Amino acid sequence: MKSSFSLYGIVCGITVFISALLPVGTAGANGFEITPFIGQMYSTDINGSDGSSELSVSDDPHLGFAFSWQATNQGQGQILINAVNHDFTSDLDQQEHSIDIIYAHFSGVAEFKQQSYSTTVALGVGGAFFDADNGSSLYPSITTAIGTRYEFSKNLSLVTELRLYASLTDEDDDILCQSDTCIASFDGALWLDSAISVGIAYRF
Repeated sequence: MKSSFSLYGIVCGITVFISALLPVGTAGANGFEITPFIGQMYSTDINGSDGSSELSVSDDPHLGFAFSWQATNQGQGQILINAVNHDFTSDLDQQEHSIDIIYAHFSGVAEFKQQSYSTTVALGVGGAFFDADNGSSLYPSITTAIGTRYEFSKNLSLVTELRLYASLTDEDDDILCQSDTCIASFDGALWLDSAISVGIAYRF
């Protein structure tokens, strides 16, 4: 119950942060931005078939896309989508299995500008869609990030970012099971993915 209240407090805090960055004028006056990006994602381990041993989950490339709008002089609203394919080797059948994850978040991004260079801090709330060999499931998720922007021109910027995703999974979920046999299970109720990313932002 205590963890539920903690998660509720975090979500409320993020909601207030995002609300402060929502557009106050017309959409056309705020400007829009699209950012394709690539990078590397690092995941937490999972439990083996016996529920006690740990299995390493692979670190893998990820692809993402962000659609943003300038909400204030110091902040953006953002819709962020990111996809990654993780693999692990089961200790039950010694075979490689995959966990595909698609993250979708609505975020607020604060910008701290110094001429053509900016430092960014982001907070977001959304969901994570897990697709494994034996099933799929959607979990609530939050994300936070710190990054940089370097403007080549008024419309083009280089973006770098360190990001953390935290998804509230279910230890008893059967997406890693077939019938009554589980090849693995989540290690606790929180799945963490961290990512290093680089992208090009185009403003129009």
